[in-house]
Amino acid sequence: MAAEESEDAELMAQIARGDDNAFRRLIERHQLAVFGTAVKMLQDRFVAEEITQKAFLRVYWAAKRYRPTAKFRTWLFTILRRLVLNELRRRSSADAFVPAGDDPWEGTPSASARSPADSLIDKERLELVERALASLPPNQRLAVVLKSYDDLSYEEIARVLGLSLSATRALLFRARESLRKSLSSLKDIR
Repeated sequence: MAAEESEDAELMAQIARGDDNAFRRLIERHQLAVFGTAVKMLQDRFVAEEITQKAFLRVYWAAKRYRPTAKFRTWLFTILRRLVLNELRRRSSADAFVPAGDDPWEGTPSASARSPADSLIDKERLELVERALASLPPNQRLAVVLKSYDDLSYEEIARVLGLSLSATRALLFRARESLRKSLSSLKDIR
């Protein structure tokens, strides 16, 4: 992990000197994680693409001021957090779900090899999970996404959220409890 951190810091130094190829490499390294987190938070692929672009533009603009005092990835997700929360405030609606036909699991080999009944059950479960996740307050949702999907440590999540380690653990506990209650109906589906 230290090699990745060192490489990110070096790429940022090169970007600060005007190296556009370094910026391209940095985007390639982190684009999927940033976009994936944005999609999970916003439930809208188009808006997630815009937010991802904005996050990387902010990285580019801040390259000359960047100091590797924390992991680059933590810093990047902090930028993403601010952009996502601003977007959620702008929307002021919690009913934004992935549009029908925009299912990321559609067409995957495992989905197509299953029976139609199993695929329907899987789709229903995924929709329940997405709804439960979308119903969480933004900070809880982001903490869950960063821990479960992006595999950030509690310390990294605390830095991204601007919370203490104990507050982050409590936040994740409350989020998991809320999800557990919301998803208790999953055991009823087959």
